[in-house]
Amino acid sequence: MNPRQALVLKPGKEKPIHNRHHWIFSGAVRSIPEGAEDGSILPVESSTGELLGHAYINRKCSIIGRMINFDGRPPLEALAETIGRAVALRRDLFDAKTNAVRLVNGEGDGVPGLIVDRYADVLVLQVSTLGMERLKPFILDQLLERAAPRTVYERSNAAARREEGLAPAEGLLYGPAVEIVEVLEDGLLFQVDIVRSQKTGMYLDQREMRRLVRTLAAKRRVLNAFSYTGGFAVHALAGGAVSAVSVDSSEAAVSLAAKNVGLNGFPAAPADFVVADVFDFIRERPLDFDLVVLDPPAFAKKKGEVVAACRGYKDLNRVVLQKVPPGTLVLTFSCSFFVEEALFRQVLFQAAREADRRVRILERHRQAHDHPVNIYHPESEYLKGFLLHVD
Repeated sequence: MNPRQALVLKPGKEKPIHNRHHWIFSGAVRSIPEGAEDGSILPVESSTGELLGHAYINRKCSIIGRMINFDGRPPLEALAETIGRAVALRRDLFDAKTNAVRLVNGEGDGVPGLIVDRYADVLVLQVSTLGMERLKPFILDQLLERAAPRTVYERSNAAARREEGLAPAEGLLYGPAVEIVEVLEDGLLFQVDIVRSQKTGMYLDQREMRRLVRTLAAKRRVLNAFSYTGGFAVHALAGGAVSAVSVDSSEAAVSLAAKNVGLNGFPAAPADFVVADVFDFIRERPLDFDLVVLDPPAFAKKKGEVVAACRGYKDLNRVVLQKVPPGTLVLTFSCSFFVEEALFRQVLFQAAREADRRVRILERHRQAHDHPVNIYHPESEYLKGFLLHVD
């Protein structure tokens, strides 16, 4: 029995931890105390007995440990400080014109397995690991103390929970029940359905790109494909767009997009809100638009789906590049973690070549400031995009 009751690494496997990477893969582990429960927190030691920090464990997963801290402090004390730093950063980054922000961004903020989004005075949690599930009461106390929300709601339904041995969990954790929250983003109003929507209610990671669209939209006809609840359309209209057509397969999302446009006082016709498969829409309709936003869901959720995903991204972009008028701007994204930026750029090259159009890259994706990427943990970066000019 290990006298320190620690997770002990194999010889030579401590380098990632020295480099502050949060994940410990099962192949790097020499021993775990037999009596240690999955989900519990253990000291992490090198093969020579050096204390490297603390991690919570789960033997069911290929990532068997996730580091909470990289020093000798008590792990909960360190975790409380990390959460406090994350919340404080958002206070520094945002003013009263924006009250929909991500407070905790998983490994990006040094808190593996936890996402916390703030919508006005409502917090929405996503817990994806057994270790963080065990810590949820502690996390809730920290959030109540540091963020003073009216309501805390949980939307823990990520596929990663299955590998952790966890069922989906949704429901009220604190305060009165709330379904629809009205929020501000750069002074624009949005309704967010925190109970029935995708993710936690709003794709906050695209905030910087919605700002970009607002600066580009003047006098342009805009297509917002995979529109969800209309974020890009609202910002385009705020920037002076002639029109903004939102297309999504979800009737509920398109209905909320129409409400969000109306909430901000912008004129819109029923034809501007289309419930349709985007692939069918772009093939069957003329694409007489000057600015097109393509923000599809992840086409590759597993590494084995990359080839099929790239085929989908190529087909989507090829049809659009073929059909838009000369001078159109196309803002196109991939949020598939397994499709890296260089590969996505190659896909766009192939799409442009098959469309036989002259295409130039004007700008790459801007990361939303409340979605930081931990420099020691590059796996926390997933979203990539390009602003293209089509001749």
